[in-house]
Amino acid sequence: MFKALADPTRRLLLDALFQNDGQSQSDLEAVVVARTEMTRHGVAKHLRILEDAGLITTRRQGRTKLHHLNPVPIRLIHDRWIDKYTGHHVTALTELKRTLEDSP
Repeated sequence: MFKALADPTRRLLLDALFQNDGQSQSDLEAVVVARTEMTRHGVAKHLRILEDAGLITTRRQGRTKLHHLNPVPIRLIHDRWIDKYTGHHVTALTELKRTLEDSP
């Protein structure tokens, strides 16, 4: 999953799905092509990597394949790697703020 998140184009695709979930490959290509010089096949490859990593899911609607953001793996990363390391610091900053506001 970290390898999938490491690429800026894949993060751009995830951001596009966060903004507007349930987009087709053509919709997502428009977003990527506006910022990069990637081909249709390049976008398809990145979407496949994101799907294999579990970061997106797909659903067929007629002939169109819609891509949806799957926030669960990202939340698990947050809970495992970020939250446990920031909890103490946030508490310390909150206490410092309170102390500074209470002092004359």
